[in-house]
Amino acid sequence: MSSQSFHNSPSLRVILKQRKKKRLLIVLFCCLIIAIATSLITYALRNTVSFFRMPSEVTKEDILMGRPLRLGGFVEKGTVEYVGDRGVIFFVTDNVKHEKVIFSGAIPDLFREGQGVVVEGYFDKQGFFIGTRILAKHDETYMSRETADRLNKHHRVEK
Repeated sequence: MSSQSFHNSPSLRVILKQRKKKRLLIVLFCCLIIAIATSLITYALRNTVSFFRMPSEVTKEDILMGRPLRLGGFVEKGTVEYVGDRGVIFFVTDNVKHEKVIFSGAIPDLFREGQGVVVEGYFDKQGFFIGTRILAKHDETYMSRETADRLNKHHRVEK
């Protein structure tokens, strides 16, 4: 029997097809496991992810969904109103649009008008941003590159 006829034999072709099918099934099974794991991780983290938005980037969906997010920009001058011992109402602006923030809690020492700020929180049903944490910045020099780039994009950064 020649080697040519051995490779063309029906039994060898069947064995090779079975091996290919087995490998394909293993690869597909691994892809399925990876897809399921990715979906489960994404689902588990959906409520812990906090999206960063400038006031001009806030969408109606952000307001309607009430999901946690970070609102960043500057504390608008002339808008800070202290309420009681630990409350403050102010506007965050990116010099294009502003959002009203209502916060009750520990106010950082560096928090003041005209300074950079990131407020963690959510939008309530009335469309006000309810802050749960304030991260105040010394000035735009210490601002994240992403925030500075977004503000510079509007060419209206106040110095």
